Amino acid sequence: MIEKNPEESVLDEQSGAKDKATGTEETTHAEKAIDADSPGEAAETEKSPEKSEVKEKKRPARARVASPEKVEVNETENQDQGSDTELDHELILDDIVLPPVDYSGFSKNELVNTLGLIVENRPPAEIRSDIDRIKVFFYKKLKQEAEERKNKFLEEGGKIEEYRSWVDPSEARIKHLLEKYKEKKSDYNKVQEAEKYENLKKKYEIIDKIKELVNREESINKTFHEFRFLQNEWHSIGIVPQNSLKDLWENYHHNVEIFYDYIKINKELKDLDLKKNLELKVLLCEKAEQLMLEPNPVNAFRFLQDFHNQWREIGPVPQESKNEIWERFKEATSQINKRHHEYFEKQKDDQRKNLESKITLCEEVEAINLLEIKNFRDFDDKADKVVALQKMWRTIGFAPKKQNNKVYQRFRDACDNFFEKKRGFYADNKEIQQTNLQKKIELCIQAEALQDSTDWKATSDALIKLQKEWKEIGPVPRKQSEKSWKRFRKACDQFFNKKTEFFAELDTSYEDNLKAKIAIIESLESFEPGTDVQAAFDHLKELQRKWTEIGFVPFNKKEEITNRYRNALNKEFDNLKIADEDKSILKYRTKLDNLKTNPKASRKIHNEREKFFTKIKQLESDIVLWENNIGFFTKSVNADNMIKEVEEKIENAKKMIKTLEEKVKMIDLSGLDD
Repeated sequence: MIEKNPEESVLDEQSGAKDKATGTEETTHAEKAIDADSPGEAAETEKSPEKSEVKEKKRPARARVASPEKVEVNETENQDQGSDTELDHELILDDIVLPPVDYSGFSKNELVNTLGLIVENRPPAEIRSDIDRIKVFFYKKLKQEAEERKNKFLEEGGKIEEYRSWVDPSEARIKHLLEKYKEKKSDYNKVQEAEKYENLKKKYEIIDKIKELVNREESINKTFHEFRFLQNEWHSIGIVPQNSLKDLWENYHHNVEIFYDYIKINKELKDLDLKKNLELKVLLCEKAEQLMLEPNPVNAFRFLQDFHNQWREIGPVPQESKNEIWERFKEATSQINKRHHEYFEKQKDDQRKNLESKITLCEEVEAINLLEIKNFRDFDDKADKVVALQKMWRTIGFAPKKQNNKVYQRFRDACDNFFEKKRGFYADNKEIQQTNLQKKIELCIQAEALQDSTDWKATSDALIKLQKEWKEIGPVPRKQSEKSWKRFRKACDQFFNKKTEFFAELDTSYEDNLKAKIAIIESLESFEPGTDVQAAFDHLKELQRKWTEIGFVPFNKKEEITNRYRNALNKEFDNLKIADEDKSILKYRTKLDNLKTNPKASRKIHNEREKFFTKIKQLESDIVLWENNIGFFTKSVNADNMIKEVEEKIENAKKMIKTLEEKVKMIDLSGLDD
């Protein structure tokens, strides 16, 4: 009787999980996998909101992965078989990572031509990652061009409901190439399946040769060398069909044990072989434990499958270490499988929430359609509301596959109904549009009468009032809309440009301010901090205060003098022996002081403030993740080193949060974000 391998005992513990993997569950997990061969909705460009062509952005293609139920069985039944899962993004060879080709700088035509070359000249198994990335970059550029065309149309005075999407001819070509790749991939898989059965035949032939070795009458040494040759040949043969795997390996191990018993191999040599196998399995345990730090549970699962394949190939270890080393490896496997299962469960929960959010958006548009709208302003307000709902729709992820297309069609139909209703209303009210056109022409005449005025304050107020009146007037006939707007805008721009030029040369005190600021810069450039760091620090802050109190300088000198001041001040701060966080805060204070003279700084500072808040939230999230991960390290050989490294990351993140919070506070006090 063959002694049962403890690694195979997991089959008994997990057989129940395998039996419970019903067809429904398998379908659920299959729905989560994204088919990398389908161009999907990413191929469609966004259209006018009036046509309500709401398209969801397709997530980047990735390889299909097994469901969690299948993963648990793979811990044992697949220990002797390589996983069919491809490592999409990197090729790992003895911890050396070869980066993928960077397609981000390719044009659309270059992407299509490159796709054609690799589909024609390279095996499907080698190009899956390239196919996915080329497809993502192509549709990203396609979408960007569509947005640029739409924005250009709107900037030229076009209406969003009148916009018609442009069809790029290169899209048809890339779809053709992707279909061709799919066909080649299918043919390739058929060849691979035939090779698996050929490999199975070859391996059984090797087993038969090992059986024959026990009947040889030649020297033990020669027989043993032939046995080693057969073993190497066995391991060099590729993968075999999954359903034949268990019987194949049991047959192989059984005959190997018979051979060892027959030749009575030297115990010392055998112990050395077992010790080497133990070292290799300990290394695999460490690698598997490190996978618990991998942020992507799907990637961790893929790597784990490869480690299980290596485990099967290594062979037996000393009897006293057999159970211990397997339990260690199995524990790491269980943790990774648990994360993988939780990942898919969370994905299902997120999709359910997405469905609820999309249903709510459908109901809001349908409620708008039930309203009785009687004027242009109400239609414009409701159109803005529908467009806003469309934008919200695009930010929501996928719903469960069975309901995703259905809820999308419901939302699209509701939007179509609204914009069709709006177009009908506008078509029935042409007389009102003619009246509006006459009102806007009168505003153009008034603006043109004021465009050469030098009464800056009164004329500015008058033109601003005319601009408000323009906005309050309803729509005009489409053919006259852009022409009338350009006429009105030209008159306004002519006045305000002349006003800007006048005040840019008006104030002679700007020269005095320039001299005062140059004096501060020269003081900074000749400043010697000495040994009293605090005194030097206070002196620099005082110079900052004086700089802020000085008024404007001539416009053509503004950038030069500001850069010179900033460089001199930053240099002195860098020379002071103070913490990097304090330097960063002081330099940022200088930046804010300089921006106070820039009338367009408010938007920039607002965006920067939002980025700081986003970074703070990200760092807080990272700290929680790192603190949770520390608990996984206690079972690792290198636990102390890993814990110390993570603790340093946590401390640095906390310092960064403190600095960012101080900068946000400075922005709020500056008033630039109002």
